[in-house]
Parts: sequence; structure tokens; C-alpha cells
Amino acid sequence: MTGDMAAVLLRSARMVGTEGNPVDVLVEKGMITAMGEALDPDGAEVVDLGGRWVSPGLWDSHVHMDQWALMRQRLDLSSATSAAAAASLVGERLRSTPPPAGQPLIGYGFQDGLWPDAPARALLDAVSADVPVVLVSKDLHALWLNSSALTEHGHGDHPTGLLREQPAFEINTRISAVPEEHLDRWVSAAVDAAAARGVVGVVDLEMTLSIDRWARRVAGGIRGLRVRAGVYPHDLDAVIARGLRTGDIINGTDGLVAMGPFKIITDGSLNTRTAFCHDPYPGLEGAEGGRGISTVDSRQLVDYLYQASSAGLVPAVHAIGDAANSLALDAFEEVGCGGSIEHAQLVHEHDFGRFARLGITASVQPEHAMDDRDIADRYWPGRTDRAFAFASLVGAGARITLGSDAPVAQLDPWVSMAAAVSRARDGREAWHPEQRVLSSVALAASTGRHPALRAGSVADLVVTEMDPLGASDAQLRSFEVSATMLGGRWTHFTLG
Repeated sequence: MTGDMAAVLLRSARMVGTEGNPVDVLVEKGMITAMGEALDPDGAEVVDLGGRWVSPGLWDSHVHMDQWALMRQRLDLSSATSAAAAASLVGERLRSTPPPAGQPLIGYGFQDGLWPDAPARALLDAVSADVPVVLVSKDLHALWLNSSALTEHGHGDHPTGLLREQPAFEINTRISAVPEEHLDRWVSAAVDAAAARGVVGVVDLEMTLSIDRWARRVAGGIRGLRVRAGVYPHDLDAVIARGLRTGDIINGTDGLVAMGPFKIITDGSLNTRTAFCHDPYPGLEGAEGGRGISTVDSRQLVDYLYQASSAGLVPAVHAIGDAANSLALDAFEEVGCGGSIEHAQLVHEHDFGRFARLGITASVQPEHAMDDRDIADRYWPGRTDRAFAFASLVGAGARITLGSDAPVAQLDPWVSMAAAVSRARDGREAWHPEQRVLSSVALAASTGRHPALRAGSVADLVVTEMDPLGASDAQLRSFEVSATMLGGRWTHFTLG
């Protein structure tokens, strides 16, 4: 049940965020045109929801869609608790399912921040013989290569095989360059999986310009999501030359593909100890890079924000460490433009109020707090009361949006909401429970609007078995989605 509908009547729908009896909802030409009791329009297809709950469809405000699709095809390293264990997984895969001759084995998802041993090329060489092996870290900021792969990518003399930041990004771009028909097929499956979780749209922040790929995909039948495709500095001039502004709909995509934000990275990540902080990492006091790295100086950042915002592109600034967040806020204040800070994982106590005062959105990924709580406790000791500090941001009046940073976390907004609401996972006690937010705040941050729908709303909807505002953490993590509607047509449908 996926085709366009001229009109559909959703019978007996409970509206999330409102009180009262179930109502009928009439959808025509992609919009909700009427809501009330016992509606009886001529010619509308009737779908009885039987009292199920309806809310706006969900958005993921930060994904890397090609990387998410590729990760689903790669060796999963997320279970590895040491470098030796990761190497063992590589050896097992090579014995059971080796890649085609001449092709690398690519793995994804290792986190070495708490490992008892260090990644080393010799560990991979011992299990991989002549097969190139490239392992991508969970946060995408590091790669671990064996000798064959290091030589192939021009780093044959590297002592450990663990590459961080820019060299890692460059190699990851190369290994992600697969035939279009393969990538499109994998992206199509990922889009369907997202729609099955109630997702109607994503902000795609792939590091290669993806807007034309998305236009091609829509023309080829991949029509399950709205996509706002971002641009990075290396493609900024080309996008400006095309006259594209954030929010512009791309011709021929039926409104599904729009120009997204201008993304710029100002620091690294927590797991790689490259997030730029005011205070040094334990054990790195006085060392070069002991506070992490700043990948762009303040003048460059200001110049980029001026260039992008004056051309109508809304900036989205990657900042994880508290010094990086201060730098980003300083630049936004000098330029006087709006935009977002992506991640905002560690924020100085003096900076929370600046988000609201400057009108800067905090685009956060709550599941990262669950993935990284132990790493944060180790590398940000005495500072974790302001790490992943969602309640502090909301309390200061800042607007937050939720995302996954997929593939860093799974593309599932219910999981993001669960982490934001509970600050707990895997049966553990809540981590800094004072930073929890209300379920209504989490839902609004995942939809971009108030959960209560009304006549005149776009018919981007999700139908669920229970009210998400009353769901527990465990229920949200396995939340049952009955149907997803995008612009008046079903992209996921399991109702009988």
C-alpha cells in the first residue's frame, strides 16, 4: 500500500498531544484538510485506525545516509572490547567470507577509547595476509588499516596503522566510492527501514555533495523520505554558483529533496580524544594536542559563516568539545547569523545561555551519551555534569533537535528519544539524570513541530500502537510503528 492517494480518511485516530475522544482525519493532496467526528467525504479511501495514535512524522536532524547504507553491508565490530578481539573478528570473516580478489575487507564500529590494548597494524597483518583491511571507527574520525591497505592508500610507513581525522576522512571517501547501482540499492533499503520506524525526513550531511545523487534517486523511484542535503567547504563555491539556498526545493523531486545547511567541522571527537576542549585530557597535560584539535581557526570560521550565510546557506557547525563550542558561538555572534551547532557534547557553563540568545539550534544525538558515558567519565572527569547536557540547553531557552549521526548510532528516532528521556540503557542507572528532558520535548525535537496536528498540517504522519508521550524507555526502544505517511501516501503500512 504505497501509491499516491487522492484522498484518505483516517477513521478513529487518537491525536498525540491532545485530550479527548478519537477523531477522523481527512487527508487530501498531501495535507490534512479536516478533523472531527464522523467525517464522511465522498470518494475517500477509509483506513480505520481503531484508536491508534497519530503524530507528526519523525525527522533525523543529522545523518550520513550513504555511510549508514554502507555500514549495513560491512563487518560489524561493535562487540569488540579490545584490539585483539577486533582482529579476531577480521580473521573469522576472512576465513568464512573473504572479499572478492583485489577488494578490501571493510569493517565498521570499533571504539578503542577504553580498550586495554592499542590498535596496531601488526595485529591485523597476523590475520589478514595479503588482503587489504580497513576498519572504520564508530565515530568515523579514525581508521585502522593493515600493511596492505596502508601501502595502497599511501601511508605505508605509518607506525601503527591508526589514522585519525583528515587522513581517515580521505581514505573513507575512497572506500565509499562504490558503483552507483550498488549504493542506490543499499540506500533504498535503508530508506525503507527508516520509513518503517516512522521517519519522514533526514538532514543528510554526507561529506561528498549528495544533492544531485538524491535527485537521481528520487527520479529512480526512491521516494520514501524528504531529504535536506548539506554541503561542506570544498563544494561551497559550486553550490553558491548554482544559486542554491538552504530550503530550496530541487526541481524534479516532487518536493522531496531540498538544499540543506552548510556544514563545517571545527574539531574531532571524544573517542579519538580530538574534541577541542578548554582543559586537557587526563595524561596529556602539556602534550601537543593534549586539549584535542581545532580544525579551523576563528578567522577562517568567521569567513566561512559570512560567505555561506550571505549566500542564503544556513551554517551547521560541528563542535564537540567545550572550546569548540565556545569558538563556534563566538563566530555566530560576530557574523550575526543563525544556524546550528552539531553535537554540542561538552558545553562550558557560560555558553548554555548563548545558544538561546544568539538563536543557535543545538542539534544533538542523545544515544551518543549512552554509547560514550564511560569514555566521557574517563576523559572528561569533573566535567560530565555539562556533557550531553540536554536539560541545561532546554532550560536555558535553546532550541534542540534530535538526530542519530547514523551510522554512529542507529537511524531510529525512538531510540534517540528514549536516551534523551531516560539517560539510561542496558539496565544501568541513569547517567546524570538531571539532564533528562520531558517526552514532549523529545518528540517535538524529533518532529520539528508541536505534536498536536491540526487542519492545514502537512500529511507527514506516523501511526503507533500507543501514545509515545506515555511510553517507557524500554517501550520507546522497541516502539511499534503501524504506518508512516509522507505527503499523503503511505511509505510504511502494516494495518490489516
